[in-house]
Amino acid sequence: MVWLAAAVGLAVSVGIEQRLHPRPHLMRPWAAWALHGGLWLLAFAVVTLATARPWFAAVSVAAFLLTLVLVSNAKHRALREPFVFQDYEYFTDAIRHPRLYIPFLGWGKFVLAVLGFVLAVTLGFLGESVPAERFAITGQLGGIVSMLLAGAFLVVAGSRQPIAVSFDPERDLVALGLLASLWRYAEAEGQRPAVASPFDALAPEVDTGELPHLVAIQSESFFDPRPLFAGIRRDVLAQFDRTRAEAVSHGPLKVPAWGANTVRTEFAFLTGIDADGLGVYRFNPYRAVATGWDVPSLASFLKCLGYRTVCVHPYPASFYRRDRVYPQLGFDEFLDIRAFAGAERFGPYVSDAAVADKIAAILAQATGPVFVFAITMENHGPLHLEKINPGDTAALYTGPPPASCDDLTIFLRHLRNADGMIATLRRQLAQCRRPAGLCWFGDHVPIMPAVYGALGAPAGTTEFLFWSNRTGRATKEKSLAAHHLAALWLRSMGLVRDRRMSR
Repeated sequence: MVWLAAAVGLAVSVGIEQRLHPRPHLMRPWAAWALHGGLWLLAFAVVTLATARPWFAAVSVAAFLLTLVLVSNAKHRALREPFVFQDYEYFTDAIRHPRLYIPFLGWGKFVLAVLGFVLAVTLGFLGESVPAERFAITGQLGGIVSMLLAGAFLVVAGSRQPIAVSFDPERDLVALGLLASLWRYAEAEGQRPAVASPFDALAPEVDTGELPHLVAIQSESFFDPRPLFAGIRRDVLAQFDRTRAEAVSHGPLKVPAWGANTVRTEFAFLTGIDADGLGVYRFNPYRAVATGWDVPSLASFLKCLGYRTVCVHPYPASFYRRDRVYPQLGFDEFLDIRAFAGAERFGPYVSDAAVADKIAAILAQATGPVFVFAITMENHGPLHLEKINPGDTAALYTGPPPASCDDLTIFLRHLRNADGMIATLRRQLAQCRRPAGLCWFGDHVPIMPAVYGALGAPAGTTEFLFWSNRTGRATKEKSLAAHHLAALWLRSMGLVRDRRMSR
């Protein structure tokens, strides 16, 4: 009975896997099939050992696999990337921060999935009796032991056979299947990234004189959507346009994320490391830092020059393990949501205006040079959970947008506030007695699939600009990658001479 339930469940698992987008090839390396079969048998055997109900175990493991498939498809639809092993933390994050994750799966689908899982497990558990020979070596126990040995053998055999992975999640999913690609990505975490930060080799070398204040803003989902629809009012980004016209440099920014995964752009900016050199850690570089990878950063470099380094992020510090990561990256202080008690909110999150006020207070109290890195939250989705207000359309458009563009209206409402934040910071920095520079950039484009379906998808680049209170109209447009951003900003502020940092 144990082997029959396992065989049926294993066959069902292949059918479930074929519901993935993109769909895995059935013609794949034997080692990938060995990993698929071995992992399935091990999971099935463990549940059977615990419950003595093999058909219940088959249904439970199948239900879990189906959940992974649904989550992967939802992620691919929203972020153009399937589920990878490094995403497992999002399951616990979804419990602690449900608003950030579950709406992208869909509350209806989520509830149906939970109810279906509970119903299947309940019926399977109650509908199957425990056999009398449960612990007989010639009965169920013997079957379970043999299955554990077979599963372990398959996993070991599949692991010993080299299976090349590209760390392109779509390509690896199609080539290897879900379980094998998850296993290979998990194995790859055993090796730390073998790439150095450009800040590792750069010796502090600056002109004598007063060090400038430095403010870097990673603006949530900031990009210029006006090329998507001619009916968007130009003045939605009036302050950005004004500051860009006076910027030292500006242009499109190539970022290693689409729709989410803010830390990828964040890490690239702070460390100067290209995602291509991170291997499996490209999906969440902070996992490596949090477990002891000592990597120099912009913050640690500036700290060596005598800067006080402060990170501002109006969200819990534990999210993405930033509470552990930021001290290692060289930040003296991390102001998280606890520093914004009673602060203004615009929508569900702390407003960009409140973050700008916090930065202004830091600058006003500074007795020496300060570097402030702020990660905003106001424009964080899910956008479709917010409601359009009366007057939004008239305030944001010259003509009505297509019916499927409600998310765009919500996005523009927050984007206008980000534009106001630029004006506040520009004004504050202009009043500084010492030199001061602003680096502004977006982390990724927002998740708006219906909007992109109606208007066309953007290229995926965001915007950046460098502005200084000591520089006139010497604007220079260029295209940059996120990992080159900090180096060029420092050079524009006269803090480094080494041109190797931006190659």
